[in-house]
Formats: sequence, structure tokens, C-alpha cells
Amino acid sequence: MKRDVEVDMDLSIKMEVAAFDERTKTVAARALRDAAEHVLGVANTRVPIQEGHLQNSGATAVDRSEMKATISYDQPYAVAQHENLDWQHAPGRQAKYLETALQEEASAVQALLAQQLKELFR
Repeated sequence: MKRDVEVDMDLSIKMEVAAFDERTKTVAARALRDAAEHVLGVANTRVPIQEGHLQNSGATAVDRSEMKATISYDQPYAVAQHENLDWQHAPGRQAKYLETALQEEASAVQALLAQQLKELFR
């Protein structure tokens, strides 16, 4: 069975598994959701904060047909806050809040996915 985990620049986590049955889809979708929620939780500790609107707009979504989880922030200034390295932030808050969370938590995400996917072989 082929298993790949892909992280796109749009901060998505995607799994490709040949011949998914319903049980596999359910377990994989739950694993993707939990992995995305983990990364979002870490990113929320780093997201620039003034009134909390950006942090509160963080969300995850799982597309079962694509087996893809997406992490996003829904504020008009989210991309500018993420990409502008020259802006000053409160201690512990930073630009690249989502990208660095995903990079630094990659092994935790892989372990979380692997742990939950082991259910398929019990």
C-alpha cells in the first residue's frame, strides 16, 4: 500500500493511499484533522496578536475526497502578517507563524498520523 504525506506551500497536508475503503477513509480523515489541529494549536501560540481576531480566525478543514487537510487564517491581513519579516511583534509572536509551526512540528505530525493509521492494521 502506497502512503505519502505531502505538505504544499498553501499549508496543506495531503495523504495518498491506494485503494481506500470506508474504514481507511474514516481513520485517515480523522488523522489528518488531528494533525492539522495540532499544527494550528502551535501556530496560535505564535500568531501576531493585538485584539485576537487573527488568532480566532484560524481553522482547519479536511477534504475526504482528496484526503487533504488545510490550515488557514481568515483575516484580510493574515498573509501580510505572515510574510512581512520587518514588522515588530510582541515577545513570542512572529511572522511565518504557520510555516514555522508546520516545519517544526513535522515529526510530531508524522508520528500522529502513523499512530492513528496503525489502527488499520489491528
